Amino acid sequence: MNVISVQNNLGLPKYKQIILSIEKAIEEEKLKKGDRLPSVNKVCLAFSLSRDTVLQAYDELKKRGIIYAIPGKGYYVKSVETTLKHRIFLLFDELNIFKEDIYNSFLKNIGKNVQVDIFFHHFNVRVFQKLINDSNGNYTKYIIMPTNLNDIADSVKTLPVNEVIILDQTNQNLKLYPAIYQNHQKDIFEGLYKAKSRLNKYKKLILIFPGFREPLGMKLGFEDFCTAYHFEYEIITEFTGREITSGDLYIIPNDRDLVKVIESAGKQSLKLGSDFGIISYNETPLKKIAANGITTISTHFEAMGKILAEMVLKGNKEQRENKSSLIMRSSL
Repeated sequence: MNVISVQNNLGLPKYKQIILSIEKAIEEEKLKKGDRLPSVNKVCLAFSLSRDTVLQAYDELKKRGIIYAIPGKGYYVKSVETTLKHRIFLLFDELNIFKEDIYNSFLKNIGKNVQVDIFFHHFNVRVFQKLINDSNGNYTKYIIMPTNLNDIADSVKTLPVNEVIILDQTNQNLKLYPAIYQNHQKDIFEGLYKAKSRLNKYKKLILIFPGFREPLGMKLGFEDFCTAYHFEYEIITEFTGREITSGDLYIIPNDRDLVKVIESAGKQSLKLGSDFGIISYNETPLKKIAANGITTISTHFEAMGKILAEMVLKGNKEQRENKSSLIMRSSL
């Protein structure tokens, strides 16, 4: 018990006194990696504390990766690194250039004394659920990218409600949680509206929407725009086996389909920007120069990473919609 000190009338919550005592004991090498901590019951009896107070202290240290629990045996020192103030669970759907931009911006702005562990669910509900279950109780913050997965809200709700942030896409089942997200339905509608003067020269607008990874809001916003402004339109799930017709404008969320369309145009000797058009979704450096410049509708991924870091550091609880822009180039 000589590693823990709790005093009355100190002006500091007693659970924080327990945390500071253990941190100090580790720094002074009174506690080493693998050492067992005093049991919850012993600490309660020694200082006349409730179990909740002691468990709150031990849980906080556990989330920061300083201690770990063995059921039925007790708590042990896991790490002697006590300077970590946040240990963050970051769950992405997949790794691509857009997620890399968010991740790098987040790391740049989150500062020091923070550990970020990144995981991927690859649009698999079972993988998502297992990662959530295995991580529960081991982190100070949980940043979750649910994408368009169904039946995952119950898994998220098992996490501490004040420690969850939703990233990129949210929905009604997750409205209790703070979020930084894209409004895909609004973004594609407004992007097409800003390009309307150029769209008028095209006969048909075609959205390539496989529907597996892509947010449903893209499809809904596209349909809303075409209906509101009386454009002939079509939604297809893939481009394979299709020829481009002069006067077509393709809206393409997936870069693989973008390559297929450009390759097909070359075989048909069609000129991009005059015989047909392209609007791609999500900005990348390559789209600035590919085919003399591809027009894009894109959110600002670096800004999303920066805002996410601010939400973690400041404890912000709001739901924030990330801005989107139309970047006009010669493909339109």
